Amino acid sequence: MAEGFYLAVVKELKALGFSYIGNAKGSHEKWVDAAGRTLIVPNNLKSRHTANGILRDAGSKLHL
Repeated sequence: MAEGFYLAVVKELKALGFSYIGNAKGSHEKWVDAAGRTLIVPNNLKSRHTANGILRDAGSKLHL
């Protein structure tokens, strides 16, 4: 499960105040912040471009 960029993205989401709320369809997870923004994160996140897109949507300045 912890391959590629998944751990780095989850670490940054937690730092931004997002929390895990449950599994989504297939191998994806739902994360939500206090403002109600919901992000879908795949468990097998191998693409740097997808990881950066998720972080950009979360409001992070970090680029992998």
